[in-house]
Amino acid sequence: MMRVFHDLEGLSRGAAEFFVQQAEAAMRTRGRFVLALAGGQTPERTYALLAKPPFRSQVNWPLVHIFWGDERCVPLDDFRSNARMAQKLLLDHVPVPPWQIYPMMCRESPREGAQRYEALLHDFFSGSTPCFDLILLGLGTNGHTASLFPHTGVLEKQERWVAEMYVAEQDQYRITLTARIINQAAAVVFLVAGADKAGVLQAVLQGPQDPMRLPAQLIHPVGGGLYWFIDQAAASQLDSVL
Repeated sequence: MMRVFHDLEGLSRGAAEFFVQQAEAAMRTRGRFVLALAGGQTPERTYALLAKPPFRSQVNWPLVHIFWGDERCVPLDDFRSNARMAQKLLLDHVPVPPWQIYPMMCRESPREGAQRYEALLHDFFSGSTPCFDLILLGLGTNGHTASLFPHTGVLEKQERWVAEMYVAEQDQYRITLTARIINQAAAVVFLVAGADKAGVLQAVLQGPQDPMRLPAQLIHPVGGGLYWFIDQAAASQLDSVL
C-alpha cells in the first residue's frame, strides 16, 4: 500500500498515526508491541511527534519493546548513532522501561556485535523466527535500506538474522537485520521524503527487479503488510500511485 503526503510534516503525522494504530492492535492481541526503529533523517520528525501530545498519550509505552533495524558501529553517544537519535527525540520523553530498549552495539567487533544481537533476538522470541509488529525503514539514494547496501555479501546471508557489513565508501562497519528477518514482520513501513529520492523510488517500485543493485526490492513481508509513506517530492517520478 502507498500513501502520498503533501510534505514531510504530513508524512510524519501519518506515520505517527499508523504507529499508534499498530501499537493498539498488537497490545490488544499479544499484550505487547515489538518494533524496530529506523535511523536517518526522515523518521526524526515522526519520533518527535510521538514524544508529544496528542500521540504520546495514545500509546501504552510500558508495553513497548524497542529494537533497531540497523546501526553504525560507533559508541552510543556518537552523533551518528541511530540509537542516540531515537533516544534524544523519542525515548527520553516516553515511559518505555529501560530494560525494554535494545540498542545494537559493537563493543568488541562488528561480528561479535551481530552475533550478540542475534542471540538477544533468539532469547526474546524464544527461539522462534522473529516477528516484529512493526519495522520502520528508510530508503537511500543508492537503493539501500537498513544497512542492506548494494552488491554486498549481507544480501545473500539468508541463514542469518543479524549480520555485520562494511561500507567501503564510508570506511565504516555496520550491523543490520537481514532481509529474511525484516520480511517476517507483521508490518513494514518505508518512510521516503525529498526530491533526491524520486529517482531511486521509481527504480525500486517500477523498474526492473535487480535487488543486488537495489536492495530495497528484497523487502516483501511473507505474511504481513508492506507500506510506503512518501511525500509528493519523492513521488514526482512515479508513473502512477500504486
